[in-house]
Amino acid sequence: MFFASDNWAGAHSKIAERLLAESGGFASAYGTSDLDQKVEAKFAEIFEREVSVFFVATGTAANSLSLASVQKPGGISFCHAEAHVAEDECGAPDFFSGARLATVDGAGGKIDPKALTIKVARFPQDAVHHGRAAAVTITQATEIGTVYSLAEIDAIAAISRANGLPLHMDGARFANALVALDASPAEMTWKRGVDILSFGGTKNGCWCAEAIVFFNPEQAKEMHFIRKRAAQLFSKSRFIAAQFDGYFQHGLWLDLARHSNRMADHLRAGIERTPDARLAWPTASNEVFAIISKSAAKTAEDKGAKFYEWPIPESQPDLVNENEALIRLVTSFATTEDDVAGFLACLA
Repeated sequence: MFFASDNWAGAHSKIAERLLAESGGFASAYGTSDLDQKVEAKFAEIFEREVSVFFVATGTAANSLSLASVQKPGGISFCHAEAHVAEDECGAPDFFSGARLATVDGAGGKIDPKALTIKVARFPQDAVHHGRAAAVTITQATEIGTVYSLAEIDAIAAISRANGLPLHMDGARFANALVALDASPAEMTWKRGVDILSFGGTKNGCWCAEAIVFFNPEQAKEMHFIRKRAAQLFSKSRFIAAQFDGYFQHGLWLDLARHSNRMADHLRAGIERTPDARLAWPTASNEVFAIISKSAAKTAEDKGAKFYEWPIPESQPDLVNENEALIRLVTSFATTEDDVAGFLACLA
């Protein structure tokens, strides 16, 4: 019963097979192979337009280099207060971009447009002492399992455009958000006004495959140098390409995301049926946040369940009582119905 993180899951067998098939023979290096170019063309097909694609190893690298590509001296990037770039990347976005992150509040893990407008106004382009606005980044799906609607992305994008700021999307769980909205990749990104995407594959069945996608190739000219300087240009990049090749074949990436979301739906429904457990807040992706008794948490752990106890939000200090725990449960392509049933049995 592994619900600690989708990062705990292995690689899907079809992706592993595709990687193994590519392991023999010879191919040109540094992103110039036929397979690299095939996969880059596939990205263009998926997003329904010409794009520039840069493979990297981790989501942190994708986010940090994306923001670095649009920074300026004294630049400020705006993100949600609970965003991964602010909370869990050890200052890498600041380090690689030379800029600062300014956090913005908002309910449900999503930037509040009014709060963003106010925060951006604090950093005008001539604010030498305080720094100037440079970019906005949103997380889709968010760190607390919610998903920006298309209209909510429109609202953030409108503020970004009005202030001349590029909009970046951290898509570590991009596929989970996409199937939750039943939208196309184009509809959830550039058609809404997103300029740059960190496209995640690792959490959804790949070994080590992330990509930076520019929807305006003109914006991507410096990324070749930024990626190389950050030691993210792989000599044998065809092995990242091979993972994406397997990932995209026959819509596997969407099937895997639908499965993990469906397992999360089963968890949500089961928790709602359990008298001594409840959902902490509504979620729509493959993350579930639940409040259960500490005794039930111990029982589940004793029976082999893996999950994280989650910090109580500062805005909700009375969310749990002294006998309860707030936990995070994350499903993956490898989660089974038996895993879900076993965990729910522990709660009962």
